[in-house]
Amino acid sequence: MSEDQKKKIEETVQYLNERKPNNPHIAIVLGSGLGGLTNAIDILEEIPYQEIPNFPVSTVKGHKGTMIFGKLNDIDVVVLSGRFHYYEGYSMDTVTYPQQVFAGLGIKTIILSNAAGGMNPTFAVGDIMIIRDHINFFGTNPLIGPNDDSLGERFPNMSEVYSHRLIHLAHQKANELNIHLQEGVYMGVSGPCFETPAEYRAYHILGADAVGMSTVPEAIIAHYRGMEIFALSVITDLGVIGKVMDASHEEVLTAATAAGPKMVKLICEMLPEM
Repeated sequence: MSEDQKKKIEETVQYLNERKPNNPHIAIVLGSGLGGLTNAIDILEEIPYQEIPNFPVSTVKGHKGTMIFGKLNDIDVVVLSGRFHYYEGYSMDTVTYPQQVFAGLGIKTIILSNAAGGMNPTFAVGDIMIIRDHINFFGTNPLIGPNDDSLGERFPNMSEVYSHRLIHLAHQKANELNIHLQEGVYMGVSGPCFETPAEYRAYHILGADAVGMSTVPEAIIAHYRGMEIFALSVITDLGVIGKVMDASHEEVLTAATAAGPKMVKLICEMLPEM
């Protein structure tokens, strides 16, 4: 990280520390069409990204673009309603800026969510997939560049990016709620194109169960900064061999919105034990 980037992050953290009404240790990042979770939050402060010093602005439909401080199931949380994508033309430093800020705010646990295309033949539209691992297919890495040893290791161990403890907790709570969960590997790609049938086939052969255009860079930085990570994908379209859907962004948003209530229930039940 450059000294200029470090200074910007410190300025952002200072501003948020002065404005935040609570002291959350859990952060939630909402993906495309999943903003409905904000309806379950007791909102104490909602800050548009434009008002936050040095903060980027989301340009994608389905991403509101606000940082929310509040309570979810009586647990203090900070929520990003809208994220930043590499395909928007942002650098990896910008895409992962919120995770660096969260670390500065003292966040210990982060929940990442996204809408993804399912490639596992057992998946159906509307399924929730717990991410147990990922494949970085962005062609770059947010840790490229000078390393600040005070923030994290030069060569982070990636054997457990996604917390086994929280994955176990998710399955336990899902059983109690009678919510069907899938579990698998998420392939992160640059986008913005949806995949060709050949790409879906290749990614599944490589070991991926779902594919999307976010989450992986964020998870890398959150892991690097020492956060415990839980991540899930809502399967909004299918790239199963022989069943490739002619997906549009509007259809993805519709499917994610429909599956959102199940995700909200699951996260609410998990929060007190995270």
